[in-house]
Amino acid sequence: MLAPSTLPFRKMHGLGNDFVVLDARGGQAPLDTAAIARIGDRHRGVGFDQLVTLEAAPDADVFIRFHNPDGGEAGACGNGTRCAASLVLEETGKDRISIRTLRGLLGAERLPDGTVRVDMGPPLLGWRDVPLAREMDTLHVPMAAEGVADAACCSMGNPHATFFVADLSVLDIPRIGPALERHALLPERANIGFVQVLAPDHLKLVVWERGVGLTLACGSGACATLVNARRRGLSGARATVSLPGGDLVIEQRADGHVLMSGPVATSFTGEWPLG
Repeated sequence: MLAPSTLPFRKMHGLGNDFVVLDARGGQAPLDTAAIARIGDRHRGVGFDQLVTLEAAPDADVFIRFHNPDGGEAGACGNGTRCAASLVLEETGKDRISIRTLRGLLGAERLPDGTVRVDMGPPLLGWRDVPLAREMDTLHVPMAAEGVADAACCSMGNPHATFFVADLSVLDIPRIGPALERHALLPERANIGFVQVLAPDHLKLVVWERGVGLTLACGSGACATLVNARRRGLSGARATVSLPGGDLVIEQRADGHVLMSGPVATSFTGEWPLG
């Protein structure tokens, strides 16, 4: 049999946080780093914040794998999980599905208003879990840049550092984001969240995403924002998190699990030439 000459894909987004979704459940060979980077190039390829690959899973409805535009693998992606979940929910006709990721086993469901809710699991709060370079209190991490200081850190399957500020509009995030992402205390780099608390149930967030840069939305970053805001006593267990691309509803249950709800959409489908 001849090898396929093209790779079918679907371009999706959650609040502008955009993804190329590939279905590899038929056992297709994985793409190498260079191929992923070519597809991720916004000028010469398709462009994406993450590449999302669906794979077969023996103990779940689907396994989802994530890659950044530079080809590096990411452990978690909240909006990407919701986009992939919406496809599997539709094709199976189920009300709820299970998803295996590097983060672990997650659950997803479609809500009556058509939005998709994903259980992202509990946050990891230890310094080794984030990870940080040395032992310290993850609620007050001595990181600083122009206009920000005193990060709260956690892991949602990927590392997050959250800075709470009085006014997001005065920050030069493209200037300070890259240095904070690569701070010496963050050996695996991190997603950097800048948060303005509008009310205990309304948080405004801009994310400098690891391996991506500024993004319209970041689902795991929104989850980390609520977690860290609660730890600081700045919010309750449920809040709307407003990002440049729109709103997500984040809730932390009594058992610690973080639930994320929001819309998903398909932009277009296409085929990428191989070889």
